[in-house]
Amino acid sequence: MRFKKVSSDVMRHLVDQIIATYDGDYGVNLTDVSNLPVRDKIIEVLELLFEVLFPGYSGRRVVTRSGLGFMVGEILCKVHANLVEQIERAYRYHCTINRCTGCNCKGKAEAAVYSLLTSLPRLREVLKTDVEAAFDGDPAAKSYEEIIISYPCITAIATYRIAHELYKMDVPLIPRIMSEWAHCNTGIDIHPGATIGKSFFIDHGTGVVIGETTIIGDRVKLYQGVTLGALSFPRDKRGRIIKGGKRHPTIEDDVVIYAEATILGNVTIGKGAVIGGNVWIKESVPPGVTVTSPGPELVYLPRHKGTSKKRGSH
Repeated sequence: MRFKKVSSDVMRHLVDQIIATYDGDYGVNLTDVSNLPVRDKIIEVLELLFEVLFPGYSGRRVVTRSGLGFMVGEILCKVHANLVEQIERAYRYHCTINRCTGCNCKGKAEAAVYSLLTSLPRLREVLKTDVEAAFDGDPAAKSYEEIIISYPCITAIATYRIAHELYKMDVPLIPRIMSEWAHCNTGIDIHPGATIGKSFFIDHGTGVVIGETTIIGDRVKLYQGVTLGALSFPRDKRGRIIKGGKRHPTIEDDVVIYAEATILGNVTIGKGAVIGGNVWIKESVPPGVTVTSPGPELVYLPRHKGTSKKRGSH
């Protein structure tokens, strides 16, 4: 195989060709814009907030009862400074995209961070119910400490609860950066726009998808592979998806949804219902009902010569 040397003329021509593809691609590449939020800074803030929500569990610093106040104060000051900067960048970017003028991006960022920080006591109380739900719902769980340190659902739910507060303040970009970080690290995809009650537990978690307009009540339990999604989207005259509106399910209190169940559209799963594994639901389910799919016919093939036997599943 012969290798060709890239000459300076070829390199200059290649650079010109690549730069030409940037023209008109607004929103795909960023030029002359310096205010995009920095993803690594957002993740750093998220991890600092975890230290406030679950002090001592990260192992990054020694936590003592006497020094707890100093630790929390130090973290909150750092979170405030860094997050105001990043949210201001997000608002300025949004203004650039939408050609806004006269926006007080710094003031909006300060308000968003204030709203998040003052919500932390409430978020901690709700997260306590999530941890308790995991302990009560998983017979393999030995302690609350085990759940907080190792269960992916706690990372995903805590991240969601933080991101949701910023989503409610219409902060661009940053809530999705947080939720997609959790998605990458846990396999659980919770849109920050979803509304989720207390005592929420996702057992195992891998492959769970919860859409933006989903509403989940209290004491709901999901298993791996559950999708709370949308049906096909209506389109405008130009063929573009019409965004907005309620398009995901509402799950009422005390519902259990087993593995690989798929629930699509603006339907309601009534209080106390049980949704069996591998079902496909596109209509509302009354309260207290159990929904299952017919069991498959199992085929047993003996290892020795002979006729296979068929048995119904139990």
